[in-house]
Amino acid sequence: MASLFTNPGFIPVSQLSTTHPARLLLYYTTSTTTTKTPTIHPTKSSTSFTTIFCSATRHTHRPAYIPNQIPDPQYVRVFDTTLRDGEQSPGASMTSKEKLDVARQLAKLGVDIIEAGFPAASNDDLEAVKMIAKEVGNEVDENGYVPVICGLARCNKRDIDASWEAVKHAKRPRIHTFIATSEIHMKHKLKKTKEEVIEKARSMVSYARSLGCDDVEFSPEDAGRSDREFLYQILAEVINAGATTLNIPDTVGYTMPNEFGQLIADIRANTKGIENVIVSTHCQNDLGLSTANTLAGACAGARQVEVTINGIGERAGNASLEEVVMALKCRGDQVLGGLYTGIDTEQIIMSSKMVEEFSGLHVQPHKAIVGANAFAHESGIHQDGMLKHKNTYEIISPEDIGLHRSNKSGIVLGKLSSALLPQLGYDIDSKDVDDLFWRFKAVAEKKKVTCGTLDLPMATVRLIDANGEEHIACANGTGPVDSAYKAIDHIVKERVILLEYALNAVTEGIDAIATTRVLIRGENKHASTHSSGETSHRTFSGTGAEMDIVVSSVRAYVNALNKMLGFHNQTEAVVNTGNSRVSA
Repeated sequence: MASLFTNPGFIPVSQLSTTHPARLLLYYTTSTTTTKTPTIHPTKSSTSFTTIFCSATRHTHRPAYIPNQIPDPQYVRVFDTTLRDGEQSPGASMTSKEKLDVARQLAKLGVDIIEAGFPAASNDDLEAVKMIAKEVGNEVDENGYVPVICGLARCNKRDIDASWEAVKHAKRPRIHTFIATSEIHMKHKLKKTKEEVIEKARSMVSYARSLGCDDVEFSPEDAGRSDREFLYQILAEVINAGATTLNIPDTVGYTMPNEFGQLIADIRANTKGIENVIVSTHCQNDLGLSTANTLAGACAGARQVEVTINGIGERAGNASLEEVVMALKCRGDQVLGGLYTGIDTEQIIMSSKMVEEFSGLHVQPHKAIVGANAFAHESGIHQDGMLKHKNTYEIISPEDIGLHRSNKSGIVLGKLSSALLPQLGYDIDSKDVDDLFWRFKAVAEKKKVTCGTLDLPMATVRLIDANGEEHIACANGTGPVDSAYKAIDHIVKERVILLEYALNAVTEGIDAIATTRVLIRGENKHASTHSSGETSHRTFSGTGAEMDIVVSSVRAYVNALNKMLGFHNQTEAVVNTGNSRVSA
């Protein structure tokens, strides 16, 4: 394990020895200089640790951007691939406008590199990346910060040309090209020899540089399962050809943290010319280890981490930006060698909510950092501790990620918290009860429902199109939602297949707000090319929220239709739910 941590300022606890029969707590003392000397404090097992709250030293500046080096050896670049790898999640397609909005939010968040898409996948993707490069890629703030805009490309001239066409408009453009290097991929997918793969990688990195791009990233796909000696060889070749960043992907989420850290350490120790490039990590989450692997890679010397908002991505997703960034902020000075990022963490919640809404991929309640339950406390024991001192059960301040709770202690009333009502300040004789009752009645008034088995379900839908024209249709179906969807189909006149329909309650109780997610596919089976080279039928997701489940369902369906129609630039058919009325 010793070779995992190559940062000279970081000493793993496993390397320390002492004759004192006590537990060791290793942390860094804070000083005004950049040098941090580890201090060891023996503490007896029976002694409580001093309260440590995650409020790492704020770094007020980020180093100047140089493609192949970072002036501050403790700075970690954040490469966000939400708009590329994240959008490859089934049903996560976003409109061009949504992609632009997400890119602008990523710039507010302060990511160093935005991988805006895979331009060779479609003309729509190329235009979306180009628009982001022109707008977000040229918005320089007062501190000189502007994100690098990156486009993905396989190791072929067509992909690289498309990527350069899209990103060249940015102030800081980057081409990211890749080819598989594991035996299983080369044999069964590429059907190429090692020599052919090396030549393809070398020549395509050189070609990308010849276009005028001085920032080229190379990835050996499935590096986690690749032969080490072969990795050293191909990486040395692409460095010589002009690569500025070497990204080491654990493409299928196969490695353990100690293995991945060792892989990064070995590459840094055995690759010729490695001192002239930045080493990066890209860890998938198939075994739930993406964040751990990413941090292990950073501790071993990687100075770029590839992540996505909410951890979205193909299969089980990617390393989560919010988890990696907050781990570095929370424990960076204490046990991670002083590593830090330039992320404005107060923008995390806004970024998470935006991506959740636009992608249609819900965040599970227990998701670290951004889940609905991440800062909620229902257990009486936990509530008691929170009321006495927040640090008893919260290691991160919710305000640090931009979360402002309705109550300062995050108390959630439930069956385990009733005994604490007086301590929580709830008085059952309070006049607040009257106010709550009238609010309940207001909600109840909106929930009038008529159901039965004798009537034929019918829905009437009124939609306003992009030109302001009103369309009304009625339809019968097996139920109110089915009837409403058929009425919408009559208006839009676009045949689609409903692949998924999910309805959930956002809040508790019979009068809860319902949120609906649908996944659709056009009957003409719109094709889309993935970075793996596979062609699949493009799907589109939509979400909606309302107290009325029919209206919630309609909003979700129309949202998905808008994405599908917008994808093909059929703007005349795009509908708007802002002024819609549905009766069922």
